[in-house]
Amino acid sequence: MPSKDQRVIQQCGALPFAVDDNGDLRVLLVTTRGSRQWIIPKGWPMRNRTAADTAVREAYEEAGLVGSVIGDSPVGCFRYEKRRNTRRPEIFEVSVFLFAVERQLAKWPEKGQRKIRWFDPAEASASVGSRELAGILQTATLHLARAGGAGGLTLAWTMAPA
Repeated sequence: MPSKDQRVIQQCGALPFAVDDNGDLRVLLVTTRGSRQWIIPKGWPMRNRTAADTAVREAYEEAGLVGSVIGDSPVGCFRYEKRRNTRRPEIFEVSVFLFAVERQLAKWPEKGQRKIRWFDPAEASASVGSRELAGILQTATLHLARAGGAGGLTLAWTMAPA
């Protein structure tokens, strides 16, 4: 919980998913730059962009993903603490948007700065450090699996060589 004088800094994130050729739901995670922990693509709100548009941009910059946000609203939010240029940790709140992956590019802006990996939903949930994010992953992927993908759509996607 943030203290009274501690502000919460907003971020936007994409929960990238695809249905592979076998009909299995897959989730893509990226590593953070510093600690190399598994996380979803996320970043700062961008001027003249909606939160969903920002999530789309982060998926491209951090993982080379092309696709679209599913739905009008985030599927959840999670918080984390991080020390930046201050002695006190800052609180960040990430609004998470479902992101249906259409394809993955061979090159993208942060390719050399992060690892990326496609996970099955249970493994993705177990791999992230945040319990709140793990809960969002579990709930969102369960609903997607029941719906057969994005609202029942079968998504075709191709992965570029890493």
